[in-house]
Amino acid sequence: MDWKIFLTVLASVFVAELGDKTQLATMLFAADKEVSKWTVFFAASAALILASAMGVLAGSLLSAYINEKVLHYVAGMGFIIIGALTLYKA
Repeated sequence: MDWKIFLTVLASVFVAELGDKTQLATMLFAADKEVSKWTVFFAASAALILASAMGVLAGSLLSAYINEKVLHYVAGMGFIIIGALTLYKA
């Protein structure tokens, strides 16, 4: 296993998920006194695993047809556009 890549992905996803709508929804579910905290934890973990698996699958499929450098530019532009729209709506 490439630990440098592992830690880079771990840190990136962790920081991206902090304060995210997903985390807020998870906190709301966990705040319900009648709901098992373990059920919320495992369901939220399973959802993140599934979403990550879809991202890995999509990236693998796209990389078979599109140059890696082009994918980096497209992803970068996507983040810039999302950021600009977020600032515009604020």
